[in-house]
Amino acid sequence: MKTRIHVTLKNGVLDPQGKAIHHALETLGFDGVNDVRQGKLIELDLDDTVSDADIEAMCRKLLANMVIENFEIERDAA
Repeated sequence: MKTRIHVTLKNGVLDPQGKAIHHALETLGFDGVNDVRQGKLIELDLDDTVSDADIEAMCRKLLANMVIENFEIERDAA
């Protein structure tokens, strides 16, 4: 089963890469972009036996830095 983990910085955490993207978009002439926050997408192909609790544990122990990042789990419907 395909599972996507969206990891984003928590509000209030500085995001220099997001600022660089924002600046680059402005430099390229794209107006109307008020702010950019970047993150990462992790795709997992999991057996159906892997529980939501297991995925959450993976996120908390490895995939996200719980001090500065949030995560969201998205599983494809069976």
